[in-house]
Amino acid sequence: MLTCRLYLDGVLVEDGFDPARISDHLEEDGALVWVDVLSPDAGDLAMLRGEFAVHPLAIEDAERRGQRAKVEPFEGYHFVVARVVGTGDDGLVEDEVHAFAAPGFLVSLRFGPTLDVAPVQRRLARHPELVREGGGALLYALIDEVVDGYLRVVGDLEDRTDDIEDAVFAENVAEDLQERVFALRKQVVQLRRAVAPAREVVQMLQAEPSLVTEHLQVYYRDVADHVLRALEFIDNVRELLTTALEAHLSQVSNRLNVVMKQLTSWAAIILVPTLIAGIYGMNFRHMPELFWRFGYAWALGLMALSGGVLWALFRRRGWL
Repeated sequence: MLTCRLYLDGVLVEDGFDPARISDHLEEDGALVWVDVLSPDAGDLAMLRGEFAVHPLAIEDAERRGQRAKVEPFEGYHFVVARVVGTGDDGLVEDEVHAFAAPGFLVSLRFGPTLDVAPVQRRLARHPELVREGGGALLYALIDEVVDGYLRVVGDLEDRTDDIEDAVFAENVAEDLQERVFALRKQVVQLRRAVAPAREVVQMLQAEPSLVTEHLQVYYRDVADHVLRALEFIDNVRELLTTALEAHLSQVSNRLNVVMKQLTSWAAIILVPTLIAGIYGMNFRHMPELFWRFGYAWALGLMALSGGVLWALFRRRGWL
C-alpha cells in the first residue's frame, strides 16, 4: 500500500496523488513530499529508484530485513533504519521501518503494521510551522512515534513486573512463576537490543545540518532524551526482575529448609519410641522388667513421654 502526500508551506494540500507525479512535485518551490509505503514490494522499490534517483545500493539495503538501527548518508539524502516494537498476545512484536530523508522529501517503508502513521499525520497537521522545516521534520515526527512506542512497551513491562513482584510474596506462589520471570526477562533483553542503537541514530542525525535544521535540533534532543529514558526504564525493569527472581529462589530455599526441619523433627520423635520398642522386643532371657507386671504400661508411657518431650522441644525452637 503506497500513499503520496504533498505539503506546501507546511500544509497538506494533496493526499494520495499519483506516484508518477512525484518527480514533478519535487521540482516545485516550497514543496515537501511524503511517500509512505506499507509492506513494499519490488515494484514499489523500483518506483522509488526512478522517482527519487535512489542509489542501487540503498535500494538493495532497503530490501534486507532484520537490520540494526542505523543511518547511512548518501548524496542528497540519508537512509535510516529504525526498529519498531509493540506488544502482542505472544509477547513483543518487532518490525522495522526504513526511511529515505532529504530536505524536500521523506520516503517511509514500513515492514509490518506495528507502526501507525495516523498519529504522525495528526501531529504534522497541528504544527505546520514544523513541517516548513522540510523532510527532517517529517523524519522527526516518524522517529518520535517509534520512540513513544518504546515507552509504551516499557510501561507494559513495568506493570507486568509489578504483578510478578506481588506474586513472589503472595501466600500461594504460582508454580509457573519462575517461568514467567524468565519469559519477561527475555522480552526485556529483546527490547533493549532494539532500543539501544536508536540513541546513536538520533545523535548521528543531529550532526547533519542539511537535514536537521537549527530549529529542529531541540526536537531531536527531545527524542534523544526519550530514548535515554526508555533505556533507563528497561534497565530498571531488568534489575527488578533479577531481584524478584532472587527473592523467589530464596523463598523456595527457605520453604525447603522448613520442610527439612519438620521431617527431621518427626524422624527424631519417631526414633526414640522405635528404639524403646526395639530394646524390649529383643527377647533376651535375662532382661530387666521382662516379667514385671507393669512393664508393658511402663514401655508405652516411656514412649509417649519421650515423644512428647521431643515434640515440645522442637515446637519451642520453631521446627514444628
